[in-house]
Amino acid sequence: MDLLDTNTKNNVLASMMKFIDQNRKEILEANQQDLDAFNKEDKALYDRLVVNDKKIDDMIRAVEEVKDQADPVGKVISSRNLDNGLEIINKTAPFGTIMIIYESRPDVTIEAAVLAFKANSKILLKGGKEAVNSNKVLVKCWHQALEENGLSKDWIELFTLNREETQEFLRNPTQKLDLIVPRGGERLIAFVKEHAQCAVLVSGRGNNFAYISPDADWEKSIQVLINAKTDKISGCNALDKILIDKNIADYDQKVKQLADVFADFNVEIYGDQQIVSADDRIKLIPDDSMWFDEFLALKLCIGTVDGMQDAIDKINTYSGGHSSAILTEDAEKANQFMQEVDSAAVYHNASTRFTDGGQMGVGAELAISTDKLHHRGPLGLEQLVTNKYYVYGNGQVRV
Repeated sequence: MDLLDTNTKNNVLASMMKFIDQNRKEILEANQQDLDAFNKEDKALYDRLVVNDKKIDDMIRAVEEVKDQADPVGKVISSRNLDNGLEIINKTAPFGTIMIIYESRPDVTIEAAVLAFKANSKILLKGGKEAVNSNKVLVKCWHQALEENGLSKDWIELFTLNREETQEFLRNPTQKLDLIVPRGGERLIAFVKEHAQCAVLVSGRGNNFAYISPDADWEKSIQVLINAKTDKISGCNALDKILIDKNIADYDQKVKQLADVFADFNVEIYGDQQIVSADDRIKLIPDDSMWFDEFLALKLCIGTVDGMQDAIDKINTYSGGHSSAILTEDAEKANQFMQEVDSAAVYHNASTRFTDGGQMGVGAELAISTDKLHHRGPLGLEQLVTNKYYVYGNGQVRV
């Protein structure tokens, strides 16, 4: 694709904001078609599928935020002059063509495309079949915005392939692919990694943990845990597991209070044998495999650990590497926990729900990466570029 100047890209985004607003009724009608056809038993996916006026306002806001951000392409990363006279400049550069494969959420059709376009990359949007009507209308808005500014619709393309067709495209792409981002469950990620022929950046499972230290401020901790678990159960940054230190004062009483608090929010609680012994309303964890599960539901596991190192080991064994929190009033202990826990985001006395591009000051995000290459955490505009070396010489040869 051509290298576009910043004004051209921003003009397209201004047009897009206009067309989303103008087509509001059509977007809502298309989304209602998707909702009517969806099995509402999967509450998390259903919540992600819903588009309403507030969601449309959020889409417009996401486009505006990216429009207002600095162009990430062509920024100088480093510059040096060598003794042999070569000038070497390392600059940010577009990826080229990015494919994102995602389930449900029509707002990804906006956020992924606006980021890729501002970063001067073409994007292939492979949304789930459950959101096909919503996505078609949203991509129509993109095409209107591109055409209004004299650009090809090829910058943003919607794929409506089935599983077999997607598999074949990944194995034998009909166009050059530079990066694939699977954004969904473990089955989707495994499917993409198995068949892709280019780089894959994983937006992995949540399965987020919080450890309650013996010196935690209990009332503060309760508020953090409630928010992390119940604020949005369909979020990949929602809390799934709580580890309470066996050395905490009034252990049984605190377990009962946790059970009381989460019962008020209709959260189904499972626990290990010691937790169940403290409150018989809590169900016994059927087997250790549950510690691996991301629930995306009003469901929670509480376990007992013997000290912080035991908590760290358990988190690093079972979590998805997304977000982990420690609740403690000991800053030194918190620092050790945050350094040793292997997660994209680590928290001290704060809810895991802040692992989000907008909340972290990144702006709109393509995904929350749980990979360590090339970026970890919210993948925003600044992270959606690669780099290129520019080497200027005057006839130098290597000897």
